[in-house]
Amino acid sequence: MTEPGQSPENPWPVRAVATRVAKWIDRLGVVWVEGQLTELKVRPDSKTVFMVLRDPAADMSLTLTCPRDLVRNAPVKLTEGTQVIICGKPMFYTGRGTFSLRVNEIRAVGIGELLARIDRLRRLLDAEGLFDQRLKRPIPFLPNTVGLITGRASAAERDVTTVATTRWPAVRFAIRNTIVQGPNAVPQIVEALAALDAMPEVDVIVIARGGGSVEDLLPFSDETLCRAIAACRTPVVSAIGHEPDNPVCDLVADLRAATPTDAAKRIVPDAAAEQALIADLHRRSARALRNWVHREKHHLDQLRSRPVLAQPLATLTARSDEIHRARATAQRDITRLINAESETIGHLSARLTTLGPAATLARGYAVVQSVPEDGAPTVLRSVTDAPSGTRLRVRVSDGVVTAVSEGEEESTPGSSA
Repeated sequence: MTEPGQSPENPWPVRAVATRVAKWIDRLGVVWVEGQLTELKVRPDSKTVFMVLRDPAADMSLTLTCPRDLVRNAPVKLTEGTQVIICGKPMFYTGRGTFSLRVNEIRAVGIGELLARIDRLRRLLDAEGLFDQRLKRPIPFLPNTVGLITGRASAAERDVTTVATTRWPAVRFAIRNTIVQGPNAVPQIVEALAALDAMPEVDVIVIARGGGSVEDLLPFSDETLCRAIAACRTPVVSAIGHEPDNPVCDLVADLRAATPTDAAKRIVPDAAAEQALIADLHRRSARALRNWVHREKHHLDQLRSRPVLAQPLATLTARSDEIHRARATAQRDITRLINAESETIGHLSARLTTLGPAATLARGYAVVQSVPEDGAPTVLRSVTDAPSGTRLRVRVSDGVVTAVSEGEEESTPGSSA
């Protein structure tokens, strides 16, 4: 025969199973658990408060039960979305077959601890490169459709739509209303983000929320949401809170806007400003063109007024006159030089003629040479060189005569030497 509970012929009754499960769970002892409160049921006629503690990073939760006085005397006001740390003992209620934690102490998660966790997440994502500016996608100048994730009928939704429509009346929105705080905010925002990212007509997605405390903005520093933003193919604009608020999703998004109003100004251009800019550029370009034409015309007028263009042959005429004058001067100087040199040559020739032997012979002188029988004629310089019988050759101005010397002639009284 089989043991009880091991076959359909010998089953355990419900009470036996419930009792055994309760005993086994009772041995687990006390445990500390952290999470967010999602439900808080206080019944007027009951001293027990029922709550649900949810894990913000996963779709898991636990049922809590605690005394009413413990909730009333908690260190912080317990509401949905409050981050707490509880100390409880796992219990299994055999009457209903339910599991819960019987809470005996509640502690609030301090602001310092929350900020430390956010800082650790920021360093982790930064180390993975999710904040790298090179990964940021540019926001289109004029998006076809703007995806907007925000609270229903919230001031953030009104600011974004009103300001964007005022700036660019033709803008279109695909709005997804979600919870923007509390434990259920992250799953709804991630779901809306995925839906908008899958729409091909959506060119940019804006996640908008008004300002709030650190606890209110915790969903926007959630790792799941940050990684969902980084995985989007569509550019994402984070417009969470006001200027001092800086959740982690601001660093992961492609563009951070200080406020929802600032996001509306940065996703669509201002039609009036663009039209004014176009008109101003048109005026400036026309003025620049006119100034350029005026400068070029003035430059051409200056070029045309120059003598080389106004009278192009004047320079050639002046140079021609200079050439003629220089040529006449050169000819005159050459003629003067030739005449002077010719006169000098004439004087020298006359002097040469006067000093030459031909001129001397023309004045009646003669050159007498003795002509020996064997030898060259020699000039007769003394009477002793021409004894009697010496043949003489006498050269006068118009020719040569020959003679024979009769010897030295004796001097007679009264004759000159």
